[in-house]
Amino acid sequence: MEAASSIRVLVVEDDSSNRALLHALLRREGYEVDAAANGPDGLRAVRDDPPDLLLLDIEMPGMNGLDVCRTLRADPATIALPIILLTGRTETKDVVAGLDAGADDFLRKPFERAELLARIRSVLRLAAAMAEVDGAHGVIAALANAVEAKDELTERHCQRLSTLARVLAIEAGTPPAELRPIVLGAMLHDVGKIGIADALLNKPAPLTEAEWRVMQTHPRIGETICEPLRGSRLFLPIIRHHHEHWDGAGYPDRLRGDAIPIGARIVGLVDAFDAMVHDRPYRPARSVAEALDEITKLAGRQFDPGLVAAFVPLIEGEAQLPDDRGWLTALRPIAVRA
Repeated sequence: MEAASSIRVLVVEDDSSNRALLHALLRREGYEVDAAANGPDGLRAVRDDPPDLLLLDIEMPGMNGLDVCRTLRADPATIALPIILLTGRTETKDVVAGLDAGADDFLRKPFERAELLARIRSVLRLAAAMAEVDGAHGVIAALANAVEAKDELTERHCQRLSTLARVLAIEAGTPPAELRPIVLGAMLHDVGKIGIADALLNKPAPLTEAEWRVMQTHPRIGETICEPLRGSRLFLPIIRHHHEHWDGAGYPDRLRGDAIPIGARIVGLVDAFDAMVHDRPYRPARSVAEALDEITKLAGRQFDPGLVAAFVPLIEGEAQLPDDRGWLTALRPIAVRA
């Protein structure tokens, strides 16, 4: 990461005392600092001379911080700009709203100097790592499409998993820095199936023991395929471990409990749900209610019980969620079977 002296931070804060405090604190740490007093001025400052990081207050009159964040994320020129939201609000729904608007992290006011600086360093490190991943984005998309092309019944499976995994991760309180790697891991979780024969993937009957051993190699194959990608260290654990079980009975490494990376636990759960509610060569789709009942029974065995507790009400209440969460479209094709 660059030295602080070469990093420019834009502070958008309507309270003049907070603005001055942040300006002085960051200058003392060696950052270059610019400031704006409201949302429209902040947007103009970003567009005129994009900073390396934006510290953005939520509660501003007129155009608030969430509106600014959404506007920046909708512009290809600023879609990857690191953004930390500042707020005096403490409810979980406010954190979720900020993450849904596209923020990279959240800091509650009043904040401690050490926490502020640590979060800035963390967001900048993630931005540098994700810049490497973005360089390989076309390859990632091509790999995901190649997996789905092998089996018409799993079309859009990876896209559905990406949206579901992100929503569950937010609901479960996953740190913001881990959200994007989880989305990428969900997209590529089955890439190792490129190395599995179509006859096994599309077999209209349960696999034999020998065939099942072959199928169980796909996480390792996927890890090998993706390892050369820039930034892959962020999501390789998801690809390798998304079939591990909470009780240690999964594969390939028989990890158990919290030893399984949180991203792999999330992807493993939404992967199982999506498989249950869609047709497979060897069985018809189950209803959403049946799938949720099965997942509940397997909490503490196959699945992280804490994630199950977050996931089940999330799906049961999906009809009441606002469309701007961006994932209802993925669920509606299965909701009719509920």
